[in-house]
Amino acid sequence: MESVYEAAGGEEGMLRLAAAWHERVLADEVVSHAFSHGFHPQHTERLAAYWAEALGGPPTFTGSYGTESAVVWMHSGNGPHEEMDRLAIACFDQALTDVGLTDPVRSVLYEYFAWATNVSMARYHGSKDAVPRDLTIPRWSWDGQVSTSA
Repeated sequence: MESVYEAAGGEEGMLRLAAAWHERVLADEVVSHAFSHGFHPQHTERLAAYWAEALGGPPTFTGSYGTESAVVWMHSGNGPHEEMDRLAIACFDQALTDVGLTDPVRSVLYEYFAWATNVSMARYHGSKDAVPRDLTIPRWSWDGQVSTSA
């Protein structure tokens, strides 16, 4: 069975989706605040590699860019931000349309992003110091099952 990553267009599909999402969030008055401090010049490529690895693609993110702990740390310590999260998910939904993804892969990607936003990246709102140093990128399957082993 092909992976979610492959069904979404592989590396090129992830890059298109990451670029579409990034463009949408930078245009959103609320969500763009998360990027007001600036962002890495390779943000789109890094994000695409992260999603690829989480969705069954190659381990490029952890092999070249960083760890799950570093990603979660970056999203932690800012307190709850439900409106921003809701709008980020809405931007992702619009980005899925922008790149022309359809069901069933569209629904799976939406569910993954909503879960990652509301659960995986939201676990340590109180303090960056609480983030464990040995987290692994959660792997998302077609049926929404999450695995934390490579």
